[in-house]
Amino acid sequence: MTLTDTSPVSDNSKDTNLVPELLGPWSLIWRKFKRHRLAYFSLWFVGFIYLMALFGEFLTTQDINETNRRAPFAPPMSVQLFTNDESGTSQFLLHARGLKLELNEEERRRTFVEDPDKIIPLGFFVEGYDYKLLGLIPLNTHLFGAKNPRDRVYFFGADRLGRDIYSRIVMGTRVSMSIGLVGVALSMVIGISLGGISGYYGGWIDNIIQRLIEFIRSIPTIPLWMGLAAAIPLGWPPLRTYFVVTVIVSMIGWTSLAREVRGKFLSLRKEDFVTAARLDGLTDWEVIRRHMVPSFSSHIIASLTLAVPLMILAETSLSFLGIGLQPPTVSWGTLLKEAQNIRTIIQAPWLLIAPGTMIVMAVLALNFLGDGLRDAADPNAH
Repeated sequence: MTLTDTSPVSDNSKDTNLVPELLGPWSLIWRKFKRHRLAYFSLWFVGFIYLMALFGEFLTTQDINETNRRAPFAPPMSVQLFTNDESGTSQFLLHARGLKLELNEEERRRTFVEDPDKIIPLGFFVEGYDYKLLGLIPLNTHLFGAKNPRDRVYFFGADRLGRDIYSRIVMGTRVSMSIGLVGVALSMVIGISLGGISGYYGGWIDNIIQRLIEFIRSIPTIPLWMGLAAAIPLGWPPLRTYFVVTVIVSMIGWTSLAREVRGKFLSLRKEDFVTAARLDGLTDWEVIRRHMVPSFSSHIIASLTLAVPLMILAETSLSFLGIGLQPPTVSWGTLLKEAQNIRTIIQAPWLLIAPGTMIVMAVLALNFLGDGLRDAADPNAH
């Protein structure tokens, strides 16, 4: 026999169960975005990259400017979990195998080989070089590395001066990923401002702005960058050079966004809510800021997300060609510049593989994230 609860149900509980959940536009976009698994994973991956850029010194194992004349083009070291003691018994020990130089009879040059007798114990939260976390807190603790501060480990190998590639990639993330955000921010301000003015007012103002956009887009990109970069004095400090390169990268990126904003404004300026806002006594600036831009802000966010990888690739290309950021500034582009000739790639392929892999992974993740945001913001997408 099944017992049934015959107690009266209050009207309040019935009303609560029948009332549907009301979600705002941003909540609907977020719910739809989470269904896009690749984009959702990319969001976490991009967040991890920016955390790596923010806490770069904590994640590095060596000072990025520290050279080692005994380890030029040292290959990546292997990390192992077990080792054998004197009696031959296997025991757990997180360690890296050291390297030693041997003469390669076939190639007639000295090469690095793994030294089984040299064991470098590894650990978490180890001591290393001094730095300031977030530029404020003095520390010498690093997340992972050699337990003995005098030992040197090269997880991704070393360059021609014996500098650690892993540490330089981690610190290069800060420059390469931030230049994308700063460049997109500048492009957003210019693109939304000029595109909004062009689409809202039309007429001769629209003609002037559109001819300006067409003129900029007609100029070949690489010669334009080379001409602008040639004007940067070689004696400028890295921070000023970084700012100028960001402005150069932004010179092209704003044109596409401006045209998209113009098209949206042309379709929205005759809508009823815009007419009602004008009749309510709002100024043109208030109509644009309060009503027109927020109506397609999700589309702007998706477009800007897709523009970030283009900015990163532009900075990488400029630095690789020698017309962007220059050493001692460390970015993914300046690291790729180390692998410009075939001999270096053959002798030390990790100089190309390590930073190249980071660039490909970051650009793919940002593109997947932008696609997911665009699909989530589009009410007609399924």
